[in-house]
Amino acid sequence: MNNYIDQEFFNIIKPIAENEEFQKTKRIDHHGITRFDHSMRVAYFSYKITKKLRLDYKETTEAAMLHDFFLDEVNNENSIAKLRRHPNHAVSKSLEYFELSDKQIDIIKTHMFPVTFTPPKYLESWIVDLVDDAAAIYEKVYSVRREISTATTFLLILLVNIIKMR
Repeated sequence: MNNYIDQEFFNIIKPIAENEEFQKTKRIDHHGITRFDHSMRVAYFSYKITKKLRLDYKETTEAAMLHDFFLDEVNNENSIAKLRRHPNHAVSKSLEYFELSDKQIDIIKTHMFPVTFTPPKYLESWIVDLVDDAAAIYEKVYSVRREISTATTFLLILLVNIIKMR
């Protein structure tokens, strides 16, 4: 959480981030990082954008933090089904631990539009949807780049050792 130095942001997400059940998202791989870290990234950039636009940034930040709050309820599903259903799992899980407004429910439920077919009702929902897409792309590209870098490093070390043996 130290990557996000905005004290107001930290105060908004603190009750969620410190929730014992939400802490379990730190153990779930998500786009090459943890689901917790992904949620922090989406919440932070959603916070910055909605605050700058003078929108409802507090509710948006909380909902963005909860947009992927599910543990392993959908792991047995194929990837398209998982993409379509996980927002509803996140809403259900969030409601077990937190009170949500209608806007927050919409933000969480529609963060996978157009994969899910219902479009967002609020500008804040559109923002979280777009921020989540951008974060997911960034995280996937970074993850693949890291894997390629690791493989390249391994091959270079192997090559150097082969040359040394000659």
